[in-house]
Amino acid sequence: MNHQIISHDGVVQSVEGECVCVRILQSSACAGCAAKQMCSSAEAKEKLVDVLTSDASRYRVGQEVVLEGRLADGRRAAIIAYGLPLLLLLPALFVSTWLSGSETQGALWALLTVVLYYLVVYLFFRRRLQSRFSFRLKVPSA
Repeated sequence: MNHQIISHDGVVQSVEGECVCVRILQSSACAGCAAKQMCSSAEAKEKLVDVLTSDASRYRVGQEVVLEGRLADGRRAAIIAYGLPLLLLLPALFVSTWLSGSETQGALWALLTVVLYYLVVYLFFRRRLQSRFSFRLKVPSA
């Protein structure tokens, strides 16, 4: 099984207990292009990522680090965050519209279904997902 790694350069923002907060620059595919200064579609956003690690004490605020995660985990997270809610939304929309006879009520019930999905994931699966989707920190080699 191929375990491709996604990595981002980052800077440590804070260290609290076993949690290291890292600021990364998340860029679109064209952000690395040489013509990005003349193109209006190039975009980049700063993101803060919390990394749980038992050796958090070795990191200092302002230190440059490399944040690594597995590509497969990213795909799995996208399915949980976007794919499954869509698979719930569409049937809920059609069934609730058919049962109520109102498109407005059908849409509201479908949205409520998605809200409940996210609530259940947050309340009951948050800890499991945090341990499954984890990042690793590395100090960049000179």
